[in-house]
Amino acid sequence: MELSNLKPAEGSTHREGKRLGRGQGSGKAGTAGRGHNGQKSRSGYSKKVGFEGGQMPLQRRVPKFGFTNINRKEYQGVNLDTLQKLVDDKKIKDTLDFDTMISLRLAGKNEMVKILGRGELKAGLKVSAHKFTASAKQAIEAAGGEAITL
Repeated sequence: MELSNLKPAEGSTHREGKRLGRGQGSGKAGTAGRGHNGQKSRSGYSKKVGFEGGQMPLQRRVPKFGFTNINRKEYQGVNLDTLQKLVDDKKIKDTLDFDTMISLRLAGKNEMVKILGRGELKAGLKVSAHKFTASAKQAIEAAGGEAITL
């Protein structure tokens, strides 16, 4: 390796073509490829997001509606048939707590879990969750299990 054959690493340089505004002989002098007048020819020009040339932008033309409650609590739903499948696959035996749900990826560590009543549960499970629907609680207790609200 000598100074005469040094090259930048592959993919490290991105600029191609002529250098702009470097004299008449370069072919890109004068306006430096920006055309003549107009906003885009000026230094410091930056197009605002959603700008439509002075026309009322779409996000201001479209009517706003609805309401988002900032205090809303979102629950991750887990159905009884999912619990029965976990018992059948021998992933859980007799208890299902929140840590087990996280490890089985039924819920995230910052989520709240609600047990829903779809399907049927044959195994007697001790289930711990943040909420239960009435039908889910009834089905868990009918199967000989226990529904514990966290």
